Amino acid sequence: MYRLHGFCQSGNTFKVALALRCMGEPWTPVFVDFFRGATRRDDWRRDVNEMGEAPVLEDGDLRLTQSGVILTYLARKHGRFGGRSESEQQEVLRWLFFDNHKFTSYFATYRFLKAFGPSAPDPAVMAFMKGRVDAAYAIVDKHLAGNAFMVGPEPTIADFSLCGYVFYPEEESGLQLMTRFPNVARWAERVRALPGWGHPYEILPGERIAPKW
Repeated sequence: MYRLHGFCQSGNTFKVALALRCMGEPWTPVFVDFFRGATRRDDWRRDVNEMGEAPVLEDGDLRLTQSGVILTYLARKHGRFGGRSESEQQEVLRWLFFDNHKFTSYFATYRFLKAFGPSAPDPAVMAFMKGRVDAAYAIVDKHLAGNAFMVGPEPTIADFSLCGYVFYPEEESGLQLMTRFPNVARWAERVRALPGWGHPYEILPGERIAPKW
C-alpha cells in the first residue's frame, strides 16, 4: 500500500491523493506536522525529504518527492491519466510544468501568506502576487473555453495537478477566482464529479486552520 506524507492544507499533497483515489489505488496518509516545523527538522530532511517539502510518496522501498514527479510515476505505473498518445503525454508534461511554475506556485504562495503566514503580509507583495495569480488563471481559463479538460476530452494528471488548490475555501485567499474565471469554475465542477474525488480537508490528515489575515 502506498504511504503518502502530507497534511490537509497542502494542495500539492491533495494532487497526489486525488490521483490515487481516482485510480482506485489503496493508500494510507502519514501526517506531516508542517505548521509546527516538522519539515525543517534535520532528521526529517535526512530521513524523509532533503528538500523539506510535502508530499512524499512511499511505494515499498521507493520514495518519491515533488508532486509532478509522483503524478507522472503513478500514471506510468498504472497506465491511467497520463495521456492517450505521445503528443498528449508531452502536452500533459507541458501543463505540469506550467502549473508548478505559475498556476499553483503563485496562488499557493498568496494563500499561505494571507491565511497561514506568521505575520500580516506586505500589501505590495500581495498586489504583485495577485497580478501573477490573475495572469496564470487567465491563461488556463482561456484554454478551458474550448476544452473539457486540460489535455484531450478526458482527465489526466495535468488536471489533478492544476486543481490542487482550487477546492479550498475562498476565504483563505479572498480572491474569488471561481467567480472571475468561469471556465475554470466549470472545469473544477467536472473534476469534482470524478469517481474518487474528495475534499482535501476530508481526505487528508491534520486540522483545518482559520485564516489569520
